Amino acid sequence: MKPASFAYVRARDVDEALDTLALHGEDARVLAGGQSLVAMMNFRLVQPKILVDIGDLAALDYIRIDGDCIEIGAVTTQARLMAWPELARTAPLLAAALPHVGHYQTRSRGTVCGSIAHSDPSSELPLCLATLSGSVVLRSRGGVRRLSAAEFQTGMLSTARLADELVTAVRFPLWPAGAGCGFREMARRHGDFAICAVAATAQAGKIRLGVGGVADRASVHEWAALAEGEIDDALNDIAWRMPAGEDIHASASYRRQLIRRLGRQAILEARQCQN
Repeated sequence: MKPASFAYVRARDVDEALDTLALHGEDARVLAGGQSLVAMMNFRLVQPKILVDIGDLAALDYIRIDGDCIEIGAVTTQARLMAWPELARTAPLLAAALPHVGHYQTRSRGTVCGSIAHSDPSSELPLCLATLSGSVVLRSRGGVRRLSAAEFQTGMLSTARLADELVTAVRFPLWPAGAGCGFREMARRHGDFAICAVAATAQAGKIRLGVGGVADRASVHEWAALAEGEIDDALNDIAWRMPAGEDIHASASYRRQLIRRLGRQAILEARQCQN
């Protein structure tokens, strides 16, 4: 199929993008990398009346350390972040997750912010944002606001972004000394969306585990202390409490079992790589 007809604006600067969103509201959609949006338009799952292309906005193409966070601009591609020399040191969980994000070709066009704004519950980057307690920066003509991952991600393909707002950046906290991380994923093929993905962090005895691909958004769980002999019971409790989805790819029972198996692997990896 092909998309329904739409008007097209190639924004020359951020102000023009914000003006267009303010004028058209719910009728407008933002195009950055287009790896999710264009496919949805082709299937007519979404039918925007106007497409606002921000892909040429150099002001939103950056990776920088800002205080205690890494800030990534709205048009920065996943491939650029993956190649950033400081990534493994400053955000090792992202470094572990990014190879699972799509394929080489899609990462060269898909943006970090676009994936998070799309908010697919099976996507790796929203999972990392939730696990690391990152935040999203939104701009409109009314000003700037910053939402935590928990505030921003409201459900399947659903966020708290208002119709006149543009996601201009996402922020991940700098990796703390002495922390470890682990990432595991099960997909039908490498590069497919996850049937289940887990991201774990360990620091000073505290364990934090994010689970994606199971419910309608990433779910994060935390333990102040968790002995190795307690891991299985803790994961079993999560597996039964989470509202596991069921589709053509996997049953709810299989997804719960993946939480138990992958979760244990990720937690042990996070503990082992603490430095």
